Amino acid sequence: MKVTFFINYLNHHQLPVADEMYKILGDDFHFVATYPRNPEELKGGFDYSDRPYCLLAAELKEDCQKAHQLNIESDVCVFGAGNLDWECERATTDKLSFEISERWFKRGLINILSPRLIKWWWLYQTKLRKKPFYKLCASAFTASDCNKLLTFRNRCFKWGYFTHLPEYSPRLNKTADNIIRIMWCGRLIPLKHADHLIEASHKLINTGYRFAVDIYGDGPCKQALQHLIDSKDLSDIISLRGNISNKDVLDEMRKSEIFVFTSDRKEGWGAVVNEAMSSGCCIVGSDATGSVPFLIKDRYNGMIYRDGHVDSLYNKVKYLLDNPDICRSMGEKAASDLRNIWSPGRAANNLLKLISEIQSNVCSSILEGPCSVAK
Repeated sequence: MKVTFFINYLNHHQLPVADEMYKILGDDFHFVATYPRNPEELKGGFDYSDRPYCLLAAELKEDCQKAHQLNIESDVCVFGAGNLDWECERATTDKLSFEISERWFKRGLINILSPRLIKWWWLYQTKLRKKPFYKLCASAFTASDCNKLLTFRNRCFKWGYFTHLPEYSPRLNKTADNIIRIMWCGRLIPLKHADHLIEASHKLINTGYRFAVDIYGDGPCKQALQHLIDSKDLSDIISLRGNISNKDVLDEMRKSEIFVFTSDRKEGWGAVVNEAMSSGCCIVGSDATGSVPFLIKDRYNGMIYRDGHVDSLYNKVKYLLDNPDICRSMGEKAASDLRNIWSPGRAANNLLKLISEIQSNVCSSILEGPCSVAK
């Protein structure tokens, strides 16, 4: 079976699954980078274009020619967002194809006016609707948005972003103070809502709880967040730690019992949740973000709170502080689920299984994780 991915470029989000596909298919797998490489990522050392399966269609003429040939000849093609021209070319065949995307209505139904959405919808209705095109949903809300748009009905399957899984290592020893450590990590921008964790922490302190909060990252909201911490007299409890390396982030996750993820609906996925789960943290995540409803089963392998409601966040964290053994158990289940259900290897194998079942015209037998039915 010849499978080709057409995605903007081979970055650290796409690499783990691409590597797994190559392990399975060898030279029958290709990844076509349809956009020029991002100079900022190249500076950061994130250039993976030397992978033997990678074609730089936007940069090298010979790679572009080979990519067009693969688009017609491959048994299966998988398209990332923003590759409409490649999808149109593929639609001239009757071969199996998939489209990966996050949700459309990140800002609500106002997105219906987006020229990009209108163009995509018209393409679907005129070129793709009667073709064997299926949707891989990189958000728990993609299938719902597609349903509203009368697209991909009964053709939506779960997908996401898949992070590299280092060799399993035990949780790091707690610090000498032996108090519960809560971690937050991300860009300090409005949609991430680190302020919600600060507000919830203030309520918890006033209720008599002892814990420590470390916030990692930088961004335009940093000064306002520090002011909020100071105004609530929380500087002994909450620390803004700035940017650290990804390796150090993972080490800090392994020291923290709770990881709080407060992004709103504008967060397409949130790969930091994958990393925190694989490190054994108990996640307390917003129900509006793309990854949380897929990855977290409330009160089984983490906690889900109501987006934008500080009281809901407060109650979920309070429960974990009251029940440290349950918190630890949920963190262990999170690590197990991330490695056994939502790993890059499982995603690649499930995709190939789904392809085989669609080609055989049988219902999907995948019941959970990547490529299970997205409702």
